[in-house]
Amino acid sequence: MTPKLSDRHLLDTLDELARIGAIEGGGCARLALTDEDKAGRDLVVGWMKALGLEVRIDAIGNVVGLRAGRENLAPVMTGSHIDTVRTGGRYDGNYGVLAGLEVVRALNAANVTTRRPIAVAFFTNEEGARFQPDMMGSLVYAGGIGLNEAYAAADKDGVAVGDELRRIGYLGPAKPGTLKPHAFLELHIEQGPILDEEKVRIGVVESVQGISWTEYTVTGVSNHAGTTPMRLRRDAGYLAASVNLFARKLAWEMGGHQVATVGALSLRPNLINVVPNRAVFTVDLRNTDEAKLKEAEARVAAHIAEVAAAERVEVEAKVLARFEPVIFDAGLVDRVERHARALSLSTRRMPSGAGHDAQMMQRICPTAMIFVPSVAGLSHNVKEHTEAADLVAGAELLLNLLLELAEA
Repeated sequence: MTPKLSDRHLLDTLDELARIGAIEGGGCARLALTDEDKAGRDLVVGWMKALGLEVRIDAIGNVVGLRAGRENLAPVMTGSHIDTVRTGGRYDGNYGVLAGLEVVRALNAANVTTRRPIAVAFFTNEEGARFQPDMMGSLVYAGGIGLNEAYAAADKDGVAVGDELRRIGYLGPAKPGTLKPHAFLELHIEQGPILDEEKVRIGVVESVQGISWTEYTVTGVSNHAGTTPMRLRRDAGYLAASVNLFARKLAWEMGGHQVATVGALSLRPNLINVVPNRAVFTVDLRNTDEAKLKEAEARVAAHIAEVAAAERVEVEAKVLARFEPVIFDAGLVDRVERHARALSLSTRRMPSGAGHDAQMMQRICPTAMIFVPSVAGLSHNVKEHTEAADLVAGAELLLNLLLELAEA
């Protein structure tokens, strides 16, 4: 019997998970290791167990559901994450996990046992919206950072990852990375406009941009906004504003895949008639080319040093995350393209502008990603949407790929 996906069940599980942490406008807020995240985890773990998967939870809270194969070989793994940003949508991360479970459901219904085991995983704190670095769970899984470093990461209220894992009951007994995959596939929405604009059904992802996140804290002097001459000001807010403008200009000037964002900014005392004495802001730089990413970092740092000296303010920098660009396994990327075309789905080879768990898994096994379109390119937004036909097509492609790889 040929395995066949249940289109309706995939869409229904996406809707059900989206109700946990639901916010106005149709989006989700399930920040990592919150009560909402726990509720989402409990729901998905329940689905895994109902499908007969052996559920393993490791010491950083990653969850892996394992379906046995005919032979005790390294499994083929798929998955993503179920945590969201504060104003997230219902597809980012969730789609890749639930599509993996639908593959298992289809195999169960067809009484198909693959040669290799198949594993469906969701990783802890992929978003990095509450704790840094982002992609923490997969980074620990791949050996990129140790457990103690991850446990010590704290949110803005000083609450640590290790404490929250214990509190919600997801500090598991398994050692991260013990189950080394034969291959890893991540199915995901594009989170950008290219596929939607070009009316292409499948993004064949060849690489992931390098990511540089830095937080800057600027200390100046508060003073009266009306009586302090411009030449005597030590304005922390001015430096922050100048970096925002400089980063945008830099990205345009460098061109290519270079992007730059000042995404978080706070001023103190944050009053209309007071020169700010403190500014805290972040700079997010990304590029597919490591040398160009380093150039962008150096140029932003030089600009900050120049303005800080002229304005007589002090600056402290804290690196929140730094990952080099990743190139996915060429053979696996080719397979994605071949299977998409076999399903008569149009394809486009492309890099990913967002970070993903797959870029961490590439450190330990052959890895590739599949993108489906995001309508209008919206993501990290309550209006994030992907058409049902595209969600189903991506899941069917994943099924065929996993079947081939699991028989290898």
